[in-house]
Amino acid sequence: MARIRMNDQNFGGAQYGRLSPDQCQKLHNASLEILARTGARLYDQGAIDLLKKAGASVSDGNRVRIPAGLVEKAFSTVPKRVTLYDRHGQAALYLEEGSCYYGSGSDCLNIIDHRTNERRKAVLQDVVDGITVCDALPHIDFVMSMFLPSDVDVMASDRHQMEVMLNRTTKPIVFVTNEFSGCVDAVEMAEVVAGGAETLKLHPFVACYINVTTGLRHNEEALQKLLFLAEKGLPALYIPVVVSGITGPITMAGSMASVNAGVLVGLVLSQLKREGAPFIVSGWGGEGLDMRTMVNPYCAPDPKGIAHALAHHYRLPMFGLGGCSESKLVDQQAAAEAALTLMAETLGGANLIHDLGYLESGLCGSLAQLVICDEMVDWLEHMMAPVEISDETLALDLIDEMGPDGEFLSTDHTMEHFRERWYPDVFERGNYEQWQDAGGQSLGERAAERVARILEEHQPEPLPKDVKQQLKAIVRRAEAQFG
Repeated sequence: MARIRMNDQNFGGAQYGRLSPDQCQKLHNASLEILARTGARLYDQGAIDLLKKAGASVSDGNRVRIPAGLVEKAFSTVPKRVTLYDRHGQAALYLEEGSCYYGSGSDCLNIIDHRTNERRKAVLQDVVDGITVCDALPHIDFVMSMFLPSDVDVMASDRHQMEVMLNRTTKPIVFVTNEFSGCVDAVEMAEVVAGGAETLKLHPFVACYINVTTGLRHNEEALQKLLFLAEKGLPALYIPVVVSGITGPITMAGSMASVNAGVLVGLVLSQLKREGAPFIVSGWGGEGLDMRTMVNPYCAPDPKGIAHALAHHYRLPMFGLGGCSESKLVDQQAAAEAALTLMAETLGGANLIHDLGYLESGLCGSLAQLVICDEMVDWLEHMMAPVEISDETLALDLIDEMGPDGEFLSTDHTMEHFRERWYPDVFERGNYEQWQDAGGQSLGERAAERVARILEEHQPEPLPKDVKQQLKAIVRRAEAQFG
């Protein structure tokens, strides 16, 4: 498991901050002004009532203006660190300043099948295969469902996804649901696995990713999920979406201020519902349509680092986005964009970096691409590692002993330390003849082979039979509910 640390002052590694503290404060102040002057529309009466009781003003039925004091009070109670556990209740991810973790994404409609290179609609077995691969890959720290299965009831698809994730991995889970009742069912399923609601609250191994319509329009189901999770004491990732030039200003600063205003709405509500409720902010924002194609790109460089800087300014855990591509194939563009976005997210210090293995601007996923991203994370882990400078690593006595004409290959020092260097798994760095002798494969072909090997050999740790039956019963209940 990678635990890459960014901007840690105890070593002189690479550091990156796109905004100055003064710029972060200006963005924060702009967001406060938006909330106090313009306000936001909230489509849930319970959320409106909470804010009104706390001192917010309400007009036009659901237009809520939030004073700055409520935001500042929320900052005084929200945890600055969130810990996610594994299925066994062991601390796995520490979401705090300087720690980066990596995972898959959710709900891709299509998959590029690693066996045939065919692009097709995803089915439930693809979710099973995807989570199995995530469970096996050493640098995938948390899982999301990867695919939206087309062969199950669409309204109950989120229950099927949750059942697979709970059955096929012990790693922390970030789940997405179609509507509010799906969130309730997902938490119930996690409580079954944990052994009860209190155990899950004490050692949460699940968190919910909540998509919000825009920074200033908060849909009913997003608000219901947020308040439910806060009441349960479970982590919520509250992510407003603003499309620059469409649902927010085209400028990066104006768009980001709108996104951040929406994040602050969620922050205030979570703390009003339950002081100390774990809350994770957005590590992206300010994206806009490609005006030539009208596609919403995942990998544009313009917004990178802005939301990161704000999250660091607040010292709150953040949800990042990387390892993805606009490419339609596992090709050179896919590798380049995955590497660039993973580097940007790591240097930016995002805590939960998701969407590894995404292609086609989030419409398609590839298990081979996921394997390639896993290798990239391993590379980044070695690049970001602290450098030990000591008598042992300087080896001055050995240098003097060998002299200007000596060789170091046969020394004990080399034997003891050579494994500390990075060695690839699917990346190729032999000579041409060695590459030819190994089959002359491309990176995509080698990654597809590794996927096939994992699916043939890896067996995730199973749940007890009675727990599996309880999960199945919840899925069947939802299928019956939706007919």
